[in-house]
Amino acid sequence: MSLMTEPGNMSKRVARGQATREQLIDVATGLFAARGYEDTSIEEVLTAAGVSRGALYHHFPGKDALFEAVVETLEARIMAELTAVAGDAGDPVATLRAAALGWIEMARDPVIQRIILLDAPSVLGTERWHDPDQQQALAAMRALLQAISDEGRLAPELVTAFAHMILGAIDEMAMMIARAGDSEAALAEGRTAVEELLRRLLP
Repeated sequence: MSLMTEPGNMSKRVARGQATREQLIDVATGLFAARGYEDTSIEEVLTAAGVSRGALYHHFPGKDALFEAVVETLEARIMAELTAVAGDAGDPVATLRAAALGWIEMARDPVIQRIILLDAPSVLGTERWHDPDQQQALAAMRALLQAISDEGRLAPELVTAFAHMILGAIDEMAMMIARAGDSEAALAEGRTAVEELLRRLLP
C-alpha cells in the first residue's frame, strides 16, 4: 500500500515545496522593492513569509540567490508584458517602437524601478544583470531588425550592430527615468527621444 501512495505523497511534497518557493519570492519582491536589497534582511523575509530558515535555505543558499530569483521572475513578467504590448502593433518597425516605449514606461513601476533598474546592476554585477535576460531581449531585437531588413529598410550587415545599439540606448533611457526626480517629465523626454531615434535609424 505504501508503494502505491508514495508517488502521490511525493507529488504533494513537490507541490508544497514549489508553493513555498513562490511565496518566498513574492514576499521578497515586496520587501526588496520597498526597502532595497541592502536594507532587507533574511530575518524580515522569514517573518513576512512565515517560513523557517531551513525552508528558505532549502531553496536559496542566501539572500543574493533569493534576490536573483526575484530578478528572474520580474524579467519573465517584463518580457511577457512587452510581448503583449507589441503584439498588435503591426509592421516590424511599429512593433519595435511599441516595445521600446513600453519598456521605458515600465521604468516608472516602483518594483521594476528599484529591483531591476537600480539594485540589480550593483547586486548581481553588470555582466550578470545583462544575462540571460539581455540575450533574450537581444534575440528578439535582432529578429525584429531582421524583419525590417527583409523589407529593405535596413542594410543586412547592420542588423546585429543595430540590435546591440538600440537595446543599449533604450536600457539607458529606462535607467534615466528610474533615477529622475520627476519621472513624468523624464518619461515624456524619453518618449520623444526614442521616437526620434527610431525615426532616424529606421526611416
